[in-house]
This record gives sequence, structure tokens and C-alpha cells, in this order.
Amino acid sequence: MKKIVFGIVVLASTLLVACSGGSDAPKPTDTPTSGEVNISVDESFQKLFDNQIYTFEAIYKNAKVHVNYIPENEALTSLINDSCKVVVMCRDLTATERKSFEAKNIFPISTKIAEDAIVLLVHPENMDTVLTVEQVKAILLGNDSLWKQVNNKSLLDGVNVVFDNAGSANARYMKDTLLQGKNFATNVFAVKSNPEVIEYVSTHKNALGILSVNWISDIDDSLTTNTLKKVKVVAIAKDITSKPFKAYQAYIKTKEYPFTRDVFMINRQTRAGLGMGFVSFVAGDKGQLMILKAGLIPAIAPVRLVQVNIE
Repeated sequence: MKKIVFGIVVLASTLLVACSGGSDAPKPTDTPTSGEVNISVDESFQKLFDNQIYTFEAIYKNAKVHVNYIPENEALTSLINDSCKVVVMCRDLTATERKSFEAKNIFPISTKIAEDAIVLLVHPENMDTVLTVEQVKAILLGNDSLWKQVNNKSLLDGVNVVFDNAGSANARYMKDTLLQGKNFATNVFAVKSNPEVIEYVSTHKNALGILSVNWISDIDDSLTTNTLKKVKVVAIAKDITSKPFKAYQAYIKTKEYPFTRDVFMINRQTRAGLGMGFVSFVAGDKGQLMILKAGLIPAIAPVRLVQVNIE
């Protein structure tokens, strides 16, 4: 009888150890307002997210957001590889991309945080500060490779189009949306950052620069003020019969400015961790007010459009 009791005790002890083995597995150390998280942000939004992260960490002293500003395609890869928990991109995941996550039992949450626009910049001595959508398309395809083809009064020669990065959201948007996937002309190239686009345009008379509006839209920012002294912003018309518009907030909201897009934060950390906490902050009142101040359209906070009639 004693042998039987001993055998039961040993068996029970073995089962207890086996069940408690999971307690040795690493447990999450972050909460929505504390801990650390890695995020990847398309470099178009560096100015905006520098401010968002600074404010978030100032409010939540125990939180640390490690950010990597990289081209959009690299940001998506980092999300897939789990080297970050949150990405900021100018599009949502495709159905195919979602299926690849779901196959791993991961269900990313997409949150639209803003409406953005792509702006075109020219040198201060360039007289062509109004272009139609078709003219921009012809330039990117190489059909109009000379400024004289755009405007026969132009004193400039070949058009040099410069993007921030070959894999950026800006390049991808123009290629997919405007060119329907066709390749850029040989006079279209990329540098390494948005500030380099601004610098190139300011020093090359033939240049046409393409970047996100948030680099030039915060009028209270000294960098924006200095930038607008070095380049000119192009107004865009939908066609030759339409009125041209610049990428001001009202015209982004009404879509009268044609090159607009949505900005998403995509979170693969679906539990209540710091990734989810930071997304909630950006999508909340404080984060949305910062987006409004940056010159973008907040996705969640209401925007008031006021029409003024001058008699």
C-alpha cells in the first residue's frame, strides 16, 4: 500500500512540474503606457512622429518608443519579420498580406490616423508653378522630358525629377496611382531623404521634387519657414479646365487637391501592450491635434471647413 501511495505522489509531482513549465516562458513586460516597443515609420513622416513620440514619452515617463525611419517597403518587411510591432504607412495591408499574417495566427489591426498629400517643388527661378495631373504623368513617364514641352516659354532645359527614396511611399503612390504601375522615365531618380529632396531642388533650376506635405505644412516650424524661402510649391489642377489647388488642409479634405492619400498605423501587437497604447495615443485627442497642427487632416478628430463669402 505504501508503494502505491508513493507512486501517486511522484506522478502528481511530475504533472505539477509539467504544468508549471509555462511559467518559465517570457511574459510581456510592457503595458499600454510603460515598457519598450520598436516601431518603423515611413521616413516621409519623421517630423510628425518625432513630435508624437516626444509628447507620448513626456506624458508616460516609463514608456520608450524606439523608432526606425525607413522607406515604406522596408517598414513593411520589418513588420512581417517581427523586428517591429507597429508600422506607419500610406496604405493599408493588402488582402494577400493579411492572409500571410493570419497563416501565422497573427491578426494586425489597422488604424487610419490622417489624410496626407504629396507636393511638388520647383526651384524659385522656375516659372512653371502650375501643372495638371496629365502634365505630371507625362513628366514621370518621360513623354515631357523638357520644361519647354511643359511650357514653351520656359527658359529651362531637361526636367530632373527627384524622390526621397526609391522604396518610399511617395514613389510607390505616384507609380501605382498615377502611372498604373508603369516604370518611371530615366530622368526620375531618388536621393536618400526628404531634406535631400528640398536641398536638391533649391540648388538645381531644372529639378522637380516630390515629397510629403508635412515637410512644408507646419507654418509655426522654423524648418518649414526656411524651406519655403528656398523652393516654390506647385499648384495642381485635375485637368486643363479645372482650377489649380495647392495642398492646403481644406483642399486635401475636399479632395480638390488631387494627390491625396490615407495614413495608417498597423499594429501586430494585438494584446494591450505599448504598441497598442502608442497607436491609441496618436489616434486620440492629443495625437490628432498634433496631426492637425502639422498641416495634415486628422482621421478621427472633427475638422471644420468654413466658407467665407467676400462681397
